[in-house]
Formats: sequence, C-alpha cells, structure tokens
Amino acid sequence: MSRRDQIQMSEAEVRAFVAEQRTLVCATNGPRGWPHVMPLWFVVRGPDLWAWTYAKSQKVRNLERDTRATLQIEAGESYDQLRGVMFEATVELHHDTDAVAALGAEIMARYTDGVNAGSGFDEAILAQARKRVGLQFVVQRVASWDHRKLAGTY
Repeated sequence: MSRRDQIQMSEAEVRAFVAEQRTLVCATNGPRGWPHVMPLWFVVRGPDLWAWTYAKSQKVRNLERDTRATLQIEAGESYDQLRGVMFEATVELHHDTDAVAALGAEIMARYTDGVNAGSGFDEAILAQARKRVGLQFVVQRVASWDHRKLAGTY
C-alpha cells in the first residue's frame, strides 16, 4: 500500500473532520492570474459546503469570472499530527435575500452556539444578507490526509 493510500481519510472520516473544524480557506483565481486566498466560516448542507460573503468582495468578482475554487481545511501542529481535506469545487452564487439570510442565520448559529439568537438577531442577519451572497461549493474532487495514521513512520 502506498503512503498516499495509508494517510487518506475515508468518507466518514472526512465528514467528521469537516464537522469539527471552524474555518476553511478558499482559493479563487484573481484578476491578475494570482490565487486569491481567504478564510471563511462555513456550514455543511448535504454534500456541499456553504458560506456567505460580501457581494462586492474580490472573491465574488473572481467567481463571477471563473466558478472554480479550491478549499482547504487543515489541523495539526506537528508533521505527525497533520490532517486535512482539499476540495476542488464549482461555486454557485445565491443572491436571494431570504435564502442568504437563512444561510447567515445557520452560519451564525454554528459559530455562536445560538448565543446571539433572540431580540434583534434576525433583523441584524437580514441587514447583512442584503449586502451578501451565498456561496454553494459543489464538490468535484476530494483529497485528504491524516498523518496520524502513519503511527510514527515517516
């Protein structure tokens, strides 16, 4: 078995890893040919990852020109603890304010454990949604690694 096969995560391991992580890094193709790399908070909906961002952001401009993005989620402080997932995805932009607000509420609930729910919270999310778009990352290819599976053999 190759080393690559040894460290690859199963689909269940990928799902569990993604669910426990907080930030994904999104790379789009910038206007001058350089990768544009930015962090995003996200949620998982079925097989896709979703995020929201400002409609006037550079990443949205990039995605309007080229719908391809590469996402990476990683963890680990030392080589023997490195693990992560890279997703190649096409991105669908969602502009409907109500749909974007629902996504924003879902993202905020995940990252605040519901602390901000209640009075004024929905209005604040809706105000943000008017300026944002939803990003649906439709995964085309997955590559994963978990160096912990090497058990000290490098």
